[in-house]
Amino acid sequence: MKPHSIMQTGCTGCYFVLMWVCFVIFGASTESNMEEKRTAYEKSVHQSQRLCSGEQEYVDERKQVVLQSLNSLGISCSEDSVPHIALLASGGGQRAAVALVGSLHQMEKDGLLDSVLYLGGVSGATWSMASLYSDPQWSVGMDRAVSSLMSPGVELDEALSWLGERAKEEHFSLTDIWGVLTSAGIMKQMDLRRLSDEASRNATNPYPIYCALEKHCFSEGPLEATWFEMSPHEAGFTDLGLFIETSLLGSKFENGELQEEIAEMDMVKLQGVLGCALAHGETIKEFIPRWLKVPGVVDAAAAEYVRLYHALHKLVTLTRNTVQDPAAQADLDKLHKLLEDAHEALRNESESLQDKESFSKQRIEQLLAVVESWSQTLEDGAFKNHVKFIISHVLPLIVKWEWGTTNNFLYQYQNSSIPSCLHTKESFYLVDAGLLVNVAYPSFLGDKRDIDLIIAPEYSAGNMFETLTLARDYAAKLKKPFPEIDEKILEERDWPKDFYVFEGKEKEPTIVFMPLFNRNNCKDAEEVKAKMAEFSTFQLPFSQDKIEFLLETGKENMKRNKQTLLREIKKATELKRCRKSVREGISESCLFGLE
Repeated sequence: MKPHSIMQTGCTGCYFVLMWVCFVIFGASTESNMEEKRTAYEKSVHQSQRLCSGEQEYVDERKQVVLQSLNSLGISCSEDSVPHIALLASGGGQRAAVALVGSLHQMEKDGLLDSVLYLGGVSGATWSMASLYSDPQWSVGMDRAVSSLMSPGVELDEALSWLGERAKEEHFSLTDIWGVLTSAGIMKQMDLRRLSDEASRNATNPYPIYCALEKHCFSEGPLEATWFEMSPHEAGFTDLGLFIETSLLGSKFENGELQEEIAEMDMVKLQGVLGCALAHGETIKEFIPRWLKVPGVVDAAAAEYVRLYHALHKLVTLTRNTVQDPAAQADLDKLHKLLEDAHEALRNESESLQDKESFSKQRIEQLLAVVESWSQTLEDGAFKNHVKFIISHVLPLIVKWEWGTTNNFLYQYQNSSIPSCLHTKESFYLVDAGLLVNVAYPSFLGDKRDIDLIIAPEYSAGNMFETLTLARDYAAKLKKPFPEIDEKILEERDWPKDFYVFEGKEKEPTIVFMPLFNRNNCKDAEEVKAKMAEFSTFQLPFSQDKIEFLLETGKENMKRNKQTLLREIKKATELKRCRKSVREGISESCLFGLE
């Protein structure tokens, strides 16, 4: 995806970082209990394009759940022909996170959820996944997930406690702040478990795959070293086929061997990693107003100024709605006025300036000075102490735009397939996968997971079919199967139907593509555009009314298309049986006889 199109896809709630980034500080976490003994295999990097034993065991167990589900739906199926069905939800910030819960809730009510073998996500969809899987029985009790979204949320002290502990660590960064924002401010839950904790669970729920990108390889290539996936058992590069045990993600490796075991990140921080599109520096350019841009010049100072101003502006807005002390609220009102006056002065003065870059740098210093002077006027107490912490610990992160890194388990690993963007660096940068493809298609193409049917609820903004065309192009470059897309359908991007079926013929999976806003719930293209603006990624956390509306919209889309899904699930079951027959030499023609 080109940098200029990144913000259109809704790949993450980018403004939310800038809202809370200075606000949610302090915090708590617990040390994980690590195993003292591991086998040599578990301590090393391993290469494979097959399922690891843990995932294979889970999938085998989950297939029994799927088999029972299909039989209950009246779909004839045998144990050896259970179709591999994956639900892949797009990113889209809080819009995607909430709508996905609604979609899954309706699937449970309609008896369809147990037919799903895998659940894959990127960006905003992973926020829902992280929240859902905190409940080992979530897929048989979706009412609890809906109730959680409608709850008052996390107590401020709990969120601040977690972040305070992170602030004591050597590599405290905006990733930590983004993580606690997502967990506490959007998903209304602080989940301190680790992803690897799910490795020992039974197969009540679909098997989860969370996806990210490696920032340097995304920018410099090659494509094979870009897509990164995490499951309860393994974490690694999908197309290189290089993995480690998930519990070791973040530990130090050299030449493929474990050197120092470090505690695996918890789900709060993982959400920060999976949704941090802004960690890729190109994205902030979308926010630079025209009056700050220098024609033909990449104005780093202007980007720096915009980051700082928006962060401070959103800080004041959120804090004003949270604190109860009238004196503190009055102080925040004063700061809000000071910042707006400073920003407006910059706009007026910049119109006639030639040296805008130097001017932007000066204004950054002036903005910081405004905050510092304001803080000195505060009365002594807890509020002033929090403000001091923000100024000393968080504002420098915003100015420098410091996001977190992860220890690189491929550092100095002797393998010719590893590019220099990985081999020579002790750390790598995991960022929002929506920057490349805003749906987790890359992890589900090809022989490894042998997917027959993909159910793809689409919550992205911008070009409605972009995730499909980007995935198609990705698959073509890496020679992986992907269904054909009729170019005429792309003309419906502004006012799409409520579902499209892209048929898999042989090795290609069939894709049921389901836009959130469509011809059934919007009267024309203008209403689709208006809905996307109303529920845009770039705003404060949604009100309860907006959350309820998105939940119901996600539910209604699934409910309306139940028969379509049943038809495609039945066809996937028949196709699986046929493919098995072809492999065994029983039939050569059944693949072409399906209606």
